[in-house]
Amino acid sequence: MSLPTAVTIGAPVFARLLEVLREDGYTVLGPTVRDEVVGYGELTGVDDLPNGVGDVQEPGRYRLAQRDDGRWFGFAVGPSAPKRQLFPPRQPLWQAVADGDATFHVEEAAVEPARIAFVGIRPCELAAIRIQDRVFLQGPYVDRIYAVNRADVLLVAVECASPAGTCFCASMGTGPGADDDAADLVLTELVEGEHRFLVRSGTPAGAELLARLEPRPADEHDHDERERQLADATTRMGRHLDTDGLHDLLLGNLEHPRWEEVAERCLDCGNCTLVCPTCFCTTMEDTTDLTGGSARRDRRWDSCFGLEFTHAGPASVRSSTRARYRQWMTHKLATWIDQFDSSGCVGCGRCITWCPVGIDITEEAAAIRASDGREAVPTGAGR
Repeated sequence: MSLPTAVTIGAPVFARLLEVLREDGYTVLGPTVRDEVVGYGELTGVDDLPNGVGDVQEPGRYRLAQRDDGRWFGFAVGPSAPKRQLFPPRQPLWQAVADGDATFHVEEAAVEPARIAFVGIRPCELAAIRIQDRVFLQGPYVDRIYAVNRADVLLVAVECASPAGTCFCASMGTGPGADDDAADLVLTELVEGEHRFLVRSGTPAGAELLARLEPRPADEHDHDERERQLADATTRMGRHLDTDGLHDLLLGNLEHPRWEEVAERCLDCGNCTLVCPTCFCTTMEDTTDLTGGSARRDRRWDSCFGLEFTHAGPASVRSSTRARYRQWMTHKLATWIDQFDSSGCVGCGRCITWCPVGIDITEEAAAIRASDGREAVPTGAGR
């Protein structure tokens, strides 16, 4: 059938969407409540969604809250992101197996492609996937594991109507709405009157999937409600980051006293990098069995906050908390642009919510802007 630019499906048809995805062999991952947070889990039907669940997020604070408007997607992002499936925290690379006393052979770890449909993915997370695609797929070296994991992924996005107190995606241009072509399907949940979804297809795969659901044309009221909802979400954004000239501002203030002030609070725990949907630093870990008959190398997530992360020769390149926090923030907001032509931050606010001491990246940037010294950077700064 020929699809209009946007269509509408009711809640029962959305339930059918999940069934169709499973019938097509997808493992359907979407928001579920587990361990008192909203995270990605397998969806077998709409009953697995956090119906009537919202969240309260502030620096160093997260808790669930009840909603009375019947929304299935009335919350902001939780601590986990699709990065966990596309770029796993631990990935076997190879195993060396002894052949007698003097020789051995190497077996490369197999990477099994997975057919995954992410349902309910947010616009800021779509932006994070685009960033990781650029890092792992579009540079001079393609990451084989990421490429396999990414190959058969379907994205069903839901635009954000309920930003958290730590969200600033509007500042980064990554939300609360999504472009038509940002995902296979882009949905807007509407709860005024009938519970329904305004749907736009961004790819041929999305259009084909949508056609099987027999949607109805969207009317002007649906479009108006979407615009109102997104405008309201933008005004209720919990944080703001002024990105004007931010690249040069940060790199021109590498000796600003604010770095030392934030270092006095920072625990070097690495929580901000672990929950970040774009961070990609890793290390290699080698293990052997007790008999010495085999050895294994795994790639696992690492953090620039670890003292061993930049260990070279007799000491760490960044031995102070001040230097490590500065490296993380200036890379995320400044030198990432030099490397990949975009910021490494999508404004999801996870690093603020999940920092045990509530360090706020938007507050730190604002503090440096407020007392911009643009001091000259001495040789060896940051050690």
